[in-house]
Amino acid sequence: MSGDSFGRIFRVTTFGESHGPGLGGVVEGCPAGIALNEEIIQEELDRRKPGKGPASTKRKESDRIRILSGVFEGRTTGTAIGFFIANEDHRSRDYSGIKNIYRPGHGDFTYDAKYGVRDYRGGGRSSGRETVSRVAAGAVAGVFLKEVGIDVLACTVEFGGIKAGYQSREEIFKNSFASPDPEVLPRWEKLIQKAKSNGDSLGGIVELAAYNVPAGLGEPVFDKLDARIAYALMGVGAVKGVEIGSGFQAARLKGSENNDWITRKGFVSNNSGGILAGISSGQTVMARVAVKPIPSIARTQKTITTQGSETEISIGGRHDISAIPRIVPVLKAMFSLVLADMYLLHRSRKGIIDPEESLND
Repeated sequence: MSGDSFGRIFRVTTFGESHGPGLGGVVEGCPAGIALNEEIIQEELDRRKPGKGPASTKRKESDRIRILSGVFEGRTTGTAIGFFIANEDHRSRDYSGIKNIYRPGHGDFTYDAKYGVRDYRGGGRSSGRETVSRVAAGAVAGVFLKEVGIDVLACTVEFGGIKAGYQSREEIFKNSFASPDPEVLPRWEKLIQKAKSNGDSLGGIVELAAYNVPAGLGEPVFDKLDARIAYALMGVGAVKGVEIGSGFQAARLKGSENNDWITRKGFVSNNSGGILAGISSGQTVMARVAVKPIPSIARTQKTITTQGSETEISIGGRHDISAIPRIVPVLKAMFSLVLADMYLLHRSRKGIIDPEESLND
């Protein structure tokens, strides 16, 4: 099992490496009759593509998507949706000098331990480049979720240790950090300049919210909605922690403070993050994600060679200063894929809809 597939009913399988011909995937289980075209998916891909924003790599990729199957006359057919995105600006020569050295913080050592062989050109399958396929698949899931009234939002709420305030949903789409708070942007930009001059990198926190999620999504015990969300988000490279609702803050509260009281008008608070006993409560589903600093840095680090000799490394080439904000649409995509899958699973369990049927039937 290579771990290249995700989901049970709304299912995606991806392929491709950072320095190969391209990347792509197949989405299965998407109901027929949903309006979908390349422009809709491209909008999400453009938020993720390299070369945008002060923290981004200088690698230039258009990330133009080609839908190969599953869409006819602008609507999904219910069959497998195949797509492909070409690599256009990969420079494998940037990695020739470190092909026999394990980069700290990367998957070089562990890929060798598992497979006995690895693609050293940008990390191959472990590269952040593979997330372009996730975003494309997540965009399809997002279109389906809108059809059933669910709205998914993602934004950066902390960068380099400096928190953002929440001012406006509209601001998220107006700046390169995907921040709801425009006043914090100058401070974040100064952090980037300082990290660049020091040959270092930065991390941050991304918040995800899904509005109008109906009560009842999620399966008891081993397939809880929050468990599936955490699994999906932790599967993204650079993610080192996931919180649902009040998260780790819940450990610092009393039960009387953390419990969400219920009145005839509904819940008084949402410390649960919209999930109780692993099943959605009808409130907004909330998650936060801790994103580690990019491990490819210019500062000298200690490591070993593939033969076990101690050495030092300073990583050149074109790399992001931070995974934020390009990771924001990636996390949104995985969040959306979980919700689409669990929505279809819930409806099929209740006998409301056959996942293979058209929503228009």
